[in-house]
Amino acid sequence: MSADLNNAAQTARLALACLDLTSLNDGDDAASIERLCAKAQTPFGNVAAVCVWPRFVAQARALLPDAIRVAAVADFPDGELNAARALADVQAIAQAGGQEVDVVLPYRALMAGQVQEVAEFLAEVRHASRPLTLKVIIESGVLMDPALIRRASQLSLSAGADFIKTSTGKTPVSATPEAAVAMLDEIRRSGLTHAGFKASGGIRSVAQAAGYIEQARAALGEGALNGQRLRFGASGLLDDILAVLGGGASTARGTGY
Repeated sequence: MSADLNNAAQTARLALACLDLTSLNDGDDAASIERLCAKAQTPFGNVAAVCVWPRFVAQARALLPDAIRVAAVADFPDGELNAARALADVQAIAQAGGQEVDVVLPYRALMAGQVQEVAEFLAEVRHASRPLTLKVIIESGVLMDPALIRRASQLSLSAGADFIKTSTGKTPVSATPEAAVAMLDEIRRSGLTHAGFKASGGIRSVAQAAGYIEQARAALGEGALNGQRLRFGASGLLDDILAVLGGGASTARGTGY
């Protein structure tokens, strides 16, 4: 790891600046979103974005400073091959003032060989979501096969995704270093100097985040280590970031690195 990332506090600061603080629970309500938005503004700086259900976008936007972006999910979490549903979500997010859309790629359709249909779905979502930032969740923990992970990444990037994202966090396997290798390599191969990577699901420690930061650095260069090209989707990672930045030891033990 490069010298400036050897320091846990430096890593924690970078992870904070790249964090999509997320709440996508069935029981989310106005009070829980208010707490989330307050938590997003820390003594050490702000997170990159909060990520919520579409119905909470307007509330989050009203509670947050302009520096923190509001993201919401579409076709989530099941990733059905249902463009009408996804487009309705996108419209709701945009009309409520959201700035980022995290849409689930129809991964089961891809696994069934419906490549053209998936490509058309992504093209429709990209067209409808402009000029919002579009992150495509490929659900790498279900795809599993590196060839499928690469194909999903290629389709997403070809459709104009701004980020490719590992997981919904709703399946038994979420982000893994192995999936990150394939996804980051496809971003590199694409030559798209704006495209980014989002590791999401099961990331709870600064040490885990450091592993993905190093992978991003190796694949995309130091210039990609910022919130424009690297994100972490997590609900629990912030607690460990704050513990480290507060001068303490890491309080979390995550898996994956």
